[in-house]
Amino acid sequence: MKKILPFIILALIVVLALVFPSIDTVTIADSKIDSGDTAWLLTATALVLLMTPGLAFFYGGMVSKKNVLSTMMQSFVCMGVITVIWVIFGFSLAFGDSIHGIIGNPATFFMMKGMLGNATWKLAPTIPLVLFAMFQLKFAVITPALITGAFAERIRFTSYLIFICLFIVIIYAPLAHSAWHPDGLMFKAGVLDFAGGTVVHMSAGWAALASALYLKQRNEKAHNPARISYILLGTGLLWFGWFGFNAGSALGSGTLAATALATTTTASAAAAMAWIFFEMIRGHKPTVMGACIGAVVGLVAITPAAGFVSIPHSLVIGIVASVVSSLVVLWRSKTSIDDTLDVFPCHGVGGMMGMLLTGVFAHQNVNGGNTTGNGLFFGETHLFFTHVVALLAVSVFAFVGSLILLKVTDLISPLRVTPEEEIAGLDISQHGEEL
Repeated sequence: MKKILPFIILALIVVLALVFPSIDTVTIADSKIDSGDTAWLLTATALVLLMTPGLAFFYGGMVSKKNVLSTMMQSFVCMGVITVIWVIFGFSLAFGDSIHGIIGNPATFFMMKGMLGNATWKLAPTIPLVLFAMFQLKFAVITPALITGAFAERIRFTSYLIFICLFIVIIYAPLAHSAWHPDGLMFKAGVLDFAGGTVVHMSAGWAALASALYLKQRNEKAHNPARISYILLGTGLLWFGWFGFNAGSALGSGTLAATALATTTTASAAAAMAWIFFEMIRGHKPTVMGACIGAVVGLVAITPAAGFVSIPHSLVIGIVASVVSSLVVLWRSKTSIDDTLDVFPCHGVGGMMGMLLTGVFAHQNVNGGNTTGNGLFFGETHLFFTHVVALLAVSVFAFVGSLILLKVTDLISPLRVTPEEEIAGLDISQHGEEL
């Protein structure tokens, strides 16, 4: 039964698609859809999707050779399973009519209804609603993929699929609704998250820490990275795609998108240099892997701040986040926590640093849409303390929620492979393939 259940679910989805074809059109008389904004968001959507294969190379190069394909597959498969969930009811959970500011009504856009014609999203009036839905889908795709680095080399593939389905519905969708829906709790409280530092990176980081603690250590912890060149390629794809991630979150092709692009590349560059220079201070040679990890930490940290801070302050954010994450990696290595690819120190801590520093450096001259106020650096405290409270709340929700989901998944299907399967490698034991 377990073998045929996934296909039965797909068959039911086919039935749903036939029953709910979603062919009704929406016509808005005073629609303001702009061809330039639409063209940019089409490009940005494609760029963000490219980040997931980039992440596959980034993570795949770091694990042992016998686990490269399985690790890459864990990222790649998110493009399939999360897309299906998003089209059916996931987008509605994140952006549907608000239920107490916590979650969206799953019926609002069920089976992508209301997407034809010139319908738009209320905060993105110049692009088609369907484009906004697809742009947001790419964020939902990469978030569970980020978690995979924490339990790489020891998780059962079928159990992983169950976990990411639960995660996207129970953890990601409420956070996205709360932060990005105009009726969401965090949005109404004035929390600024331009492109997902809280929704994407903090949630993935805390879920990663929960996963590492729950699955415990690998049997063979020490190994050499399989392909440093894969890591370099993955970093390049991530950096390239991140321009869509951050600049696309301006939801238009104006000056705000240009500012977000500038702060994104500047923070990443500064963080890459900070990581390798910090390695040198500690007596190590500057490594390719270190430069790559530093660049990604900078990208993570600037994500919530990209459209709210100035370019000089993005330098500060990149450098500070890089040093702090490096210190947390060093601390983690001295503990028994087996976060295989340091997802929590890099994405979790990087996201938290970005959120806090947004509360320090945000200024309304950068983005007039910031109605909460200026950051702590400019003598105002409200925004900073709002972010501190949100950081604590999101951290508890994502960590505790992920632990519960791991336990539920484990009861449905054992999370961890057998010792024999782990020693053989997940490429062979889970997929029957070799690099």
